[in-house]
Amino acid sequence: MAQVDISINGKSYRIACEDGQEKRLGELAQMVDAHVADMVEQVGQVGDTRLLVMASLLVADELMDLRDAANEVDEGDEEFSPNEIEDISLAMESLAERIERIAGRLEGA
Repeated sequence: MAQVDISINGKSYRIACEDGQEKRLGELAQMVDAHVADMVEQVGQVGDTRLLVMASLLVADELMDLRDAANEVDEGDEEFSPNEIEDISLAMESLAERIERIAGRLEGA
């Protein structure tokens, strides 16, 4: 199992991930850090846990928007087959699970 050093809100964390997923984890960390930075600009430094919860809610909101868009495509556009829509939904669910695992690891660090 690989170890990746990431930085969220100026704090370093060492996170374990599957071998080969190091780059992906780094990209996800950058995305979360950007959301946290946005939250800091809006509400200030209100504590790491609270900032991570707020950033997680933003990511969940984005995920829900993507799901809604996928459902709209499924209902109104015949370009995508039901299998393709299902694949998109499964990929989004997988991404959400990864984000939740990362957030859990960050809270435990």
